[in-house]
Amino acid sequence: MTTDSSLLNSELELQQQEELYQQLLLQTMGKMQTENPDSKVIRPQPGMCVKTVSESDKQKVFVNICQSNSVPPPPELSREELVELLQSEDPSGYRVPMSLGEPHTEVDNSSQGCTAYDVVINQEFFQRCQKDPLFQQFVILVSLEGLENKYSLQLSRDWKVLKNRKFLGSVSEQNIRTKSRPVIQELQPQESSAATARRPEFTLFVEPPAGDPEYLIAEIKLPGVPSSRSLVLDVGEDRLVLTARPSLFQLDIFHPFLIDQENTVSQYNKSTEILTVTMPVVSS
Repeated sequence: MTTDSSLLNSELELQQQEELYQQLLLQTMGKMQTENPDSKVIRPQPGMCVKTVSESDKQKVFVNICQSNSVPPPPELSREELVELLQSEDPSGYRVPMSLGEPHTEVDNSSQGCTAYDVVINQEFFQRCQKDPLFQQFVILVSLEGLENKYSLQLSRDWKVLKNRKFLGSVSEQNIRTKSRPVIQELQPQESSAATARRPEFTLFVEPPAGDPEYLIAEIKLPGVPSSRSLVLDVGEDRLVLTARPSLFQLDIFHPFLIDQENTVSQYNKSTEILTVTMPVVSS
């Protein structure tokens, strides 16, 4: 039996090209992380693969729900609180931090083309979802909603968790934010104790009230706060964190929109003792 040497050479060239590509990819990822210290590159671990279809054309869509400790966990939530949340009028008030990857084309078991998305959540929270079917359904639901909001999709809620597959395609790196941009900077650092801080009263509403929201507005009541110099405010893409020093208030909430952080503005009214944060909405 003879072997065609041209085939061997072609395979060798492909292997060399693949190795070169991987080297360039790692170099590029490292450069991105150096240039942007507020983010980092992670390689998540496979978790579970969810099969659904797009409502518009009924094409297969696979959602790879992955896990990583680099993604922060959501606020503590008991099973009873989750049931109450799902029965409430606005379950979107509770947000699960997640990283949403770009769509990639794959081939399913029937050798048919399909689209897959990678969603990364906190590893400990993922493990909890694996142990409780209610939490699993909840995290699938918020993953679908997150993809719909980011990519203007409509995905069927008639999904199926694949039993013998944790991931469709190959696991790839994701670049995640590690720090939100500050809007109000603390001018005079003071000693404080978070243990004595209280959660302030606040209201979230959108403008305009009807139609597509253009702004998400937060009004936060801060009785006893003398001026904005006492405030430290961080606004992320879907998170707002406020500290009023010394040891007065602490607020950490996730909101149901993606926000334009660069153009977010805030104003503290000393007369009413209300902080107003106006956040342009990128997508809802």
